[in-house]
Amino acid sequence: MIRSSTITLDEIRNAENLRLFLDYDGTLADFAPTPDEIFPDQQLIDLLKKLSAHPGIQLAVISGRRLDHIRKLIPLQGILLAGTYGIEILEPSGKPIHRVSFASIRPTLEDIKPRWLELVRTHPEIYLEDKGWALALHAKYLDSDNAVKVLEQARKFTMADDFPTELFRVLGGHKFLEVAPRLANKGSTMRFLLNRSPLNGFLPIYIGDDDKDEEAFKVIIENSGVAIKVGLQSQATIAQLRLESPQAVRKFLASLL
Repeated sequence: MIRSSTITLDEIRNAENLRLFLDYDGTLADFAPTPDEIFPDQQLIDLLKKLSAHPGIQLAVISGRRLDHIRKLIPLQGILLAGTYGIEILEPSGKPIHRVSFASIRPTLEDIKPRWLELVRTHPEIYLEDKGWALALHAKYLDSDNAVKVLEQARKFTMADDFPTELFRVLGGHKFLEVAPRLANKGSTMRFLLNRSPLNGFLPIYIGDDDKDEEAFKVIIENSGVAIKVGLQSQATIAQLRLESPQAVRKFLASLL
């Protein structure tokens, strides 16, 4: 067994069996102008197709995007695809899994959405993303001071007295706010997937770029795996290794072949 605390990229390349868990935006591909824009990348699709066909590699993509977007971005069979941080999953066999009832989630989001739409109406620089299972506000095109004020107002709209905290959590970030089910959590998703399909000699690797991926990093490391952070050295992380960009990620993945 390779000691994950001291592993190198070369040692990963030489491992006999790998189980790869990959984020999409910011990891496999650069960010789109808005999260509802879908730009399939044939070069990436071809790379993932080769990886999924390798007998020593099991492949999964876990994204914050909704599942139907990921299916359009990665139109391949035999790969596990997880959307909305893993609350909706498509197994390699094609079997869908919903980890919580949509009917229990959507009414709360329908209460929040019109309040957020009013904010978007007065601040067109903000983009409201409706994932079905979650709502997110993206304010990257708004200046920092106003972004803080508007997102704080949106948070107050969300945290009403009747907000079901037992079902939902509010996710923050740089110029970002999201209301999502508690199970829409990449750490929880990793535990679910590993319990459902034990590693059985495969070395687990998770590659991701943001704080949502840090939740998965923790679970991977707990399971003697390797977490790889995508981004600048200045970004804090618990990951053991780094790759600087999606282009570097693709180069590393190609080297596994």
